[in-house]
Amino acid sequence: QVQLVESGGGSVQAGGSLRLSCAASGYTFNAYCMAWFRQAPGKAREGVAGIRTGHATTYSDSVKGRFTITRDNGNDVLYLQMNDLEPDDTATYYCARRAGQGSGPWCLDFSPEGWGVWGQGTQVTVSS
Repeated sequence: QVQLVESGGGSVQAGGSLRLSCAASGYTFNAYCMAWFRQAPGKAREGVAGIRTGHATTYSDSVKGRFTITRDNGNDVLYLQMNDLEPDDTATYYCARRAGQGSGPWCLDFSPEGWGVWGQGTQVTVSS
């Protein structure tokens, strides 16, 4: 059974940091691109960071320079280090696995239909 389980969310003040984790199971973790998405109330889900199997990364403009995505292929865990958090970062954060295997540049496209497995989400709240 393919499963993604996020943890590490919480409430912080602006300027603070959080580290999200996503534990993957039920498939060959290092064969798939992974990403973090977020969804704020009343807004569409948006991709914030993606990572290829070989560790190449991409970021949305809104988080570039503040967030870092990494993966531990030995322990099947995806991370998102979030620094200098802002109130606009408040959202539910989701870990996602690409629908198909492989690691071309295409796999860092954040269009939601390309991502076949989703976690349940973890809430991040940033107060001013």
